[in-house]
Parts: sequence; structure tokens; C-alpha cells
Amino acid sequence: PPPPPAYPAYQGTTEPKKKRGLLIAAIALVVIMVLCVGGGVVAFLTLRNAETGEGAKEPAVAVDEFLTAIYKDRDATKAASHVCAASRDDDKIAAKVAEVEKYASTYQNPRFRWTTPKVDNQTGERATVSTRLTMTTADEKVADQELRFTVVQKTGWWVCEVA
Repeated sequence: PPPPPAYPAYQGTTEPKKKRGLLIAAIALVVIMVLCVGGGVVAFLTLRNAETGEGAKEPAVAVDEFLTAIYKDRDATKAASHVCAASRDDDKIAAKVAEVEKYASTYQNPRFRWTTPKVDNQTGERATVSTRLTMTTADEKVADQELRFTVVQKTGWWVCEVA
């Protein structure tokens, strides 16, 4: 008998055409996204400590306005507006205002006053200012505290450190 007919030779599958254009577009999109995100992060880190608004015209005025906001107005937001961006910590400022409020509720009619802030040392963009803070109560209790402030010049004078 004759041999059975042979099967046709295996031709395999043809390789699909490579879509290089799609791969290049995907890579370009990823690179653009990385650059945008990286630029956003750099902008955030650069601008987050930027001073907003204008500081005081003199170092002693910055200290006086800061003390007024803390001890007389008892307004943490107003006090924060006199603090340099590098040192601005809303939680710490609010805690200090809360401490003053606690004095107000603990002692009989406490009054806070301070000597006129005096510039002890001033260089181009930095000054050291000192004052004496006094708390007096209705029952004649008196407490004094010497305070020293570091004030910096950026867009005006800003309180940066209290010691």
C-alpha cells in the first residue's frame, strides 16, 4: 500500500512586529512623571519655610509684638505670625498660650508686663534682644523671668528663638 500522505512541514508562528513606539512612549511618560513629582517635592521643601507677610521694622518691635500676642492677647495664631518660618511650631506656641491661660485661671487676676525690649547685639541679619517679664497677681505675688530672644531679618524682623 502506498504510504499515507505526509503532513505539511511545520511553519511555526510568525513573530509579531515589535511595537517600539509604544514602549518609547511609556518610558517617556514615566520619565515626565518622575520629573514632575520630583519638581513638586523640591518646590515644597524650598517654599515651606518661606516667610509670609512682612516682619517687624525693628528687632525690639518684633519681640514686643510677640510678647503682646502671647501674654496680653493670648492668641497663638497672632503669636505665630511673629515667628520665623524655620522655628514656627504651632503646637509649641499653642502650648505656651495654654500655659498663660492656666496661670490666668490658677492665680488671682495675673497681669503680665515686660521691660522695653533692648537690642543687646545686632549683626546684619541677626539680633539678640532681652527683656524682663514680670507676672503680678491681685494677691501681690510677683514673679520675674529674664528672656533673651534671637531675632532674624528676612522680610522684616522675626522671632526665632526664646531662651
